[in-house]
Amino acid sequence: MERRSVLGGVGLGLMGAASLLTAGKARADTRSFTVALIPGLTTDAFYITMHRGAQAAAGALGVKLVFQGAPAFNAVEQVPVLDAVIARKPDALLIAPTDKVQLIEPLRGAFNAGIPVITVDTYIGTGVYQTGSGNADFPLSYIASNNTLGGQMAARALAKAIGGKGKVYVSNVQPGVSTTDEREWGFIAEMKKEYPGITVLNDDANKAASQAQSVLARNSDLAGIFGANLFSAMGAANGIQQSGSAGQVKVVAFDAPQTIIGNIKSGLIDIAIAQHPAEIGWFGVAAAYAHLTGQSIPPAIATGFTVIDKSNVDDADIQKFIYSS
Repeated sequence: MERRSVLGGVGLGLMGAASLLTAGKARADTRSFTVALIPGLTTDAFYITMHRGAQAAAGALGVKLVFQGAPAFNAVEQVPVLDAVIARKPDALLIAPTDKVQLIEPLRGAFNAGIPVITVDTYIGTGVYQTGSGNADFPLSYIASNNTLGGQMAARALAKAIGGKGKVYVSNVQPGVSTTDEREWGFIAEMKKEYPGITVLNDDANKAASQAQSVLARNSDLAGIFGANLFSAMGAANGIQQSGSAGQVKVVAFDAPQTIIGNIKSGLIDIAIAQHPAEIGWFGVAAAYAHLTGQSIPPAIATGFTVIDKSNVDDADIQKFIYSS
């Protein structure tokens, strides 16, 4: 919970970042920089959208961007990709670590090779960097949504949807991933603090659909489910549909790929909390460039969220936050 205050208090803003980069570009030498971006996985619309934002910043700054990753979100597949990227010796490395513990030593290999490391979306250790303590504080910065705040926003949206009372369930099918853990913590803390009429249920399971069905079997009066990532939410929604409880249980999903539009319109998903992955990619390249041109960068940069539901899903101002592949 310590990182919440760090992320909550740091934000450059697009205009501030643009000014920072203009100054940096004026000071840059004639050398061209290569920045590598390793996503959590290459096939997900979230990371594809992040890549677009990173490429936009790279194009504006004259930076060469290398995008390389694995097709699945796990450390076993990500580490060989990381090793291959380190061997290419980029000037800076942006990475979404797939495990906050297992990626510490592999990333230390980049640090020891003199490659500045910035984590995007997910983090290693506690996500609090440049403190001079601990074994995972060597990255320069962590750039991401404030996932604790995102969990709080999900709690508020779900509480409103169910009238502030009843039982709700948190589905987090991959514990140990920094982002989903923080969303779960934020959701539970907000419910306990602000909504005494709501009881939060959560336990460990492997599959969201069977998870939801099991919870429904034990709690026929379940009012809502929060999926800490899209896979959890969709699995839970499918479980609700299979149990014949569609329309009775509200579902809040985290993340907003293109497919979420149809799911919201059909009522399979009631609310989606959209991150801004293009901003994460943009700020990642911006921060790397700033560091490479001799400027200091904050150890944490937070990006925003947009709440999407049936009332606003067709609005043009909302559509731009849908992740596209």
